Parts: sequence; structure tokens; C-alpha cells
Amino acid sequence: MATEYHAPAEPEAGRPRSRLDAYFRISERGSTVDREVRGGFATFFTMAYIVVLNPLILGGAADVTGRRLDLGQLTTSTALVAAVMTLLMGLVARYPYAIAAGLGLNAVVAFQLASQMSWPAAMGIVVLEGLLILLLVLTGLRQAVMEVIPLALKQSIGVGIGLFIAFIGFVDAGFVRRLPDAANTPVPVGLGVGNRLIGWPTVVFCFGLLLVMVLVARRVRGAILLGIVATTIFAIIVNAIADVPPRIDAAGKVTPGGWALTVPQLPSGVVGSPDFGLLGAFSLGGGFAQAGIVVAALFVFTLMLSDFFDTMGTVIGVGAQAGLLDREGRLPGIQNVLLVDSAAAAAGGAASCSSNTTYIESAAGVGEGARTGLASVVTGLLFLVALFLTPLVEVVPYEAASPALVLVGFLLMMQVREIPWTELDLAIPAFLTIVLMPFSFSITNGIGAGFIAYVAIKAARGRWREPGLLLWVIAALFVIYFAIDPVQRLLGVS
Repeated sequence: MATEYHAPAEPEAGRPRSRLDAYFRISERGSTVDREVRGGFATFFTMAYIVVLNPLILGGAADVTGRRLDLGQLTTSTALVAAVMTLLMGLVARYPYAIAAGLGLNAVVAFQLASQMSWPAAMGIVVLEGLLILLLVLTGLRQAVMEVIPLALKQSIGVGIGLFIAFIGFVDAGFVRRLPDAANTPVPVGLGVGNRLIGWPTVVFCFGLLLVMVLVARRVRGAILLGIVATTIFAIIVNAIADVPPRIDAAGKVTPGGWALTVPQLPSGVVGSPDFGLLGAFSLGGGFAQAGIVVAALFVFTLMLSDFFDTMGTVIGVGAQAGLLDREGRLPGIQNVLLVDSAAAAAGGAASCSSNTTYIESAAGVGEGARTGLASVVTGLLFLVALFLTPLVEVVPYEAASPALVLVGFLLMMQVREIPWTELDLAIPAFLTIVLMPFSFSITNGIGAGFIAYVAIKAARGRWREPGLLLWVIAALFVIYFAIDPVQRLLGVS
């Protein structure tokens, strides 16, 4: 019989021991200041890659005028918005969620919006999207949506995110890769290259994964954070001995056995000067003037829907892992979480670093025992420090951070046993939600498919009133979301 994983024993909830304890409700949630600090560090190191990756994604694309954004300015904006909004999440919402530029959303901005308008206009679209979501929060609609979702679907969201984040970890580390001829084979991804693990970076990832697994199994305090730090040191030593190149260098040369993004080596310097040149470089009406009203409106809708449900999935999934949800799967005081998250979307556009959103990597901090906003304050302060210490942040390679993602995926996956698999009107939508997140590489796609299946099955069984009007409206919106291409063709938009 398999042995179940048990997290380190939580201290008994009790009276606050200090003003800090009382404000963040640390003892009440069964945590300690030590755990919150460790959790904040773990979350930061797991998502610090965004300070490097977001500028590369946005800076790698030219807008309709041929202009590219400055990498240094993008790095500053990315770190600054992540710092400010994560601090607000900790101080206002008081939950262990961290915020940064959303992966996937930044790709939409870089490769879809910018190809049809200037960068200021594209970022104006992002600001509008954030303001619209903020309006939904202020009217209570966003919270209402989260409360009408059946508990089983909320649990499936957490499980799906677990698989999704584990898949991200394996892919980022190069352990799993897309096959070169994926279009001509029924197998889209495979083990390493040619079904073989190659390169020293993969060795580093395997070392890190085994290390963090052993540390967690032995219930070592700070297991995830210790794993990231120890694996980074190991990576620096390996690179010093083997002199491994990046997987793709500046000239476009591909080395399959190279580092995924960051080459782990001792930095030549420690302090870097931030450049705030992109702050405020956006145009609210530019997108409508340059791409047309219909195109701009469709972009706002697509970004808003994706941002809306990515955050919902993350809040539910991480909240469930932390044991912060009530019996109905609701997060107490979620209004403040959604308020800060919505403001972050607009702030990201205003700083030209794309829409910012709540990060699933927050689960790494929760895995270390974080339960309150103090962990987010620690993460936010580290992002603030990263404004000036970018050379140190860039030392941590994907291969050292990815083991934490895989282990966190396991922790989230444990919720699968709570889903009522014998009730098919819940089990089938839950299954679609779970599998489509990693298979389509999108949290939103999984949630959308689950919602559509849920209302469709209820209607087919003659119980169409059960989902409620709000879920029917959401399902209809997701139908439009999935059918956006034919909708655009119908409207004559290329």
C-alpha cells in the first residue's frame, strides 16, 4: 500500500503573540514568522525567472512600426510592478499570493497585439483590460462567479494546476521536450532529445528533483528553498567545470544540451542601476485608432477572460493547498485578493511590462508553510531588491527552480481524491478541467472546457436550472472564447 505524504505538523492555532502576528493572523492560521519568511523566499526564487524571461518575451517582438522595447527598461518595470503589487497583496489581502507579469498573457501582447499596433497602444489595451476587471470586482461580479462554481470543479482546478505546473517544470528543465517533427508524429513531446536525457543541465535538474523529494519526504524545514539554493550552487560548479553554453545563444545557435535560459555563473557585478523609462508609456485609445474598434475590443475581451480565470484557478488551487478555503471551497476575504490582482493587471500595462496576475508559483511558498500575507511582503521586498540586484537574480537557472515546480505539482495533485468520481455530471467536467490544463498549456482552457461540459450535461439530464444563470452566461462566453477565430471571420476581422 502506498504511503501518503503528510506535510510538516502545523502548530496549534492560538492567540496572537505580537502586533505583527495579529495583523497577519499568523498564529490563527497555524503558521509562524519563520515559516512565512521561508515561504516568501521560496516563492521569490521559484518565480524570479520572470525578471529575466518577461523582458526577453516582450523585447523579442517588434511592434507594427518595427520598434522593440529596451531590455533594461523592461527588467526594471517587471521587477517594480511585481514588487509593489505583491507587497499590496500581502498588506491589503493578507494572503500568501505573489504577483508578476503573466506568462501567456505577455506572449499575446508581444506577438498578437504588437503586430497590429504600437507598443504604447498595446499597453493601453492591457490597462483597459485591467480596469474592466477592476470594475467587475467593485461590483461584486467577480466574487459572485467564484462562489457559484461547484466544489468539485474548484477541486479539479487545483489538481489540473498541479499537473500543469509539474509539466512546466519538466519542460523548462529540458527533461521533456517537443519533438522536432511533432507535426508529423502522433507523439508531440518526448523524453529529452531522441528519447534520451542529454546535457549537464538535465543532470542538475535530476539532482535538484531528487534532493527536494528527499528533503520533503524527510520533512526537513525549508525543503523547497534549500533545494533551490543547493541546486543553484551545484549548477554553478557544474558550469564552471563543463563550461556549458545556453540552449540557444544570441546568434541563434542551438545547443540541445545547453542551459534553458540563465547560465549559472558567478556574476561579474552585484548591483545594477534600474531604468524607469517605460513607466507611463501607454495610450488608452491608441489601439482602437490603429487596429480598429472591433479588433481592439476582441483583444480586450480575450485578455480579460484569460486573466480573469487564470487568477481564479490560481487563488483556488493555492488556497486549497494551504487549507485556507472554507467547506464550500471559498476563500474568506477574497474581495481584497481580487481587488489587488485586478489593479495589478492595469499597473502592468501602465508600466509597459504586460498584464500582471497572481502567480501559481505562490504554491512554492505555501509548500514551505506560508499561510499569510507576511510571506507576500517578504517576496515583494525581494522583488524590490531585485531592482538593484538583477545580476544575482539571473544566477538561478531554470534547472534549479524547476524541481520545486514539480514537487508543488505533487502537493496540488493530492486534492484529486476529494473529487466525487462516481457522480458523472461532476466527474466528466472535472476530468476535462484537469487534463486540458497541461495538454493545452493553459489554465483558462481547462476551466472553460469544464464549465461548458458541466452546464451541457446538466441540460442534457433535464436539470438545466441547477448551474444557475451566471454559470450559463460564463459558459456562453467561453464558447465565444474557444470559437474566437470563426467569430472574427464572421465579423470580417482577419
